[in-house]
Amino acid sequence: MDFELPEASHQRILRLSIYSALAALAVIGIVVGLAHLQPAAPVIDKSSIWTDEVKFGDLTRTVHGAGTLAAVDTRWIPAESAGRVNRILLQPGDRVHPETVLMELTNPELQQQVLDAESQLQAALADYADLKAQLNADLLKQKAALNTTRSQFKQAKLQSDVDEQFRQEGLGSELKAKLSKGQVEQFSIQLQAGEESLKSSSDSMRARLATAQTKVDQQRRMYATKQRNAAALQVRAGTEGVLQQVSAEAGQQVGAGSNLARVANPARLEAELRISELLAKDVMVGQTVSIDTHNGLVAGRITRIDPSATNGTVLVNAAIEGTLPNGARMDLGIDGMIEIEKLHSVLYLARPAGVVGSGVATLFKLAGDGASATRVNVKIGRNSAEAVEITAGLKAGDKVILSDTSAWSRFERIRLK
Repeated sequence: MDFELPEASHQRILRLSIYSALAALAVIGIVVGLAHLQPAAPVIDKSSIWTDEVKFGDLTRTVHGAGTLAAVDTRWIPAESAGRVNRILLQPGDRVHPETVLMELTNPELQQQVLDAESQLQAALADYADLKAQLNADLLKQKAALNTTRSQFKQAKLQSDVDEQFRQEGLGSELKAKLSKGQVEQFSIQLQAGEESLKSSSDSMRARLATAQTKVDQQRRMYATKQRNAAALQVRAGTEGVLQQVSAEAGQQVGAGSNLARVANPARLEAELRISELLAKDVMVGQTVSIDTHNGLVAGRITRIDPSATNGTVLVNAAIEGTLPNGARMDLGIDGMIEIEKLHSVLYLARPAGVVGSGVATLFKLAGDGASATRVNVKIGRNSAEAVEITAGLKAGDKVILSDTSAWSRFERIRLK
């Protein structure tokens, strides 16, 4: 029977321990190596990407905006009188003139007010006529009485002169001459009082007639206002143009001042462009703009910039300075390219996908042989609608992928075939 020596057993155990340790180290090394391996560079078809070359020279900065052609002269037609919409006679797109009736309203209460105002005017006119007739009659009586007094004064004056002449010639008594003179003085006082009374009556007559006339005028204005309000139930365009919008429906009750329709003059159009809020900060009144109607280009100039933004865009108005091409009409979709400034002697590149505003962008620069592209950080300067200024990270002649590269964001290098 054989027995294993203790020393041989110990050596075998030691060898097994060393082999196990080496195997563990090998596994750890493999895991660490795999962890540090970079992912394989993807292969991209060249025909599926868009590239451009960095250029050096002059760059015209532009800002793009989409919008529509809008009428310069636009007028909302309000309801001058409250009422119920009886009929709508025209629809958007119809040509209108100032006297064109757009819709008819009804208001029985207003029609009754017209009749009441007419009756009140007729009553005021009748009161004025009666007062004038009465005052004229009184004035005629006063004038007749004054004429009688004036005649008596003249007769008394003649008699006094005769009696005074006889007294001086010794043919008449002194007493009779004095009595005649006293009668003259009496009629003189009556005549003066009568003239003052007539003047006072004339002034009073004018004042009372003026008051009555004021009431007549007031009633006439009220009647005219009611007539005008009733006439306004026939809602008219009030201007030349095209009906753009009708904001009421048959049977609807509308209040005075409610907007019922909108009319625009198609002869004068302007461009309304929506500019990105990020780019609108560089847009200023007076800048030129090229307007594309998709049937031709026309020049324009910025006239107004909305002070607030809506849904990330700013509304900009531009006057048309050229002749619009045939087919241009209100609400036609357009594109506008606003010229911001000219940059001289700068590096620039066509706008890469996803680049908005200035800052650092990550792009893929093509190798000299065009077989691969490497990720680079590029500093973007001023922006234009179709190009961006390069301030660092690239040089003239470098070729860059402009297509969306977000799918390769975890790769430092890509291969092209």
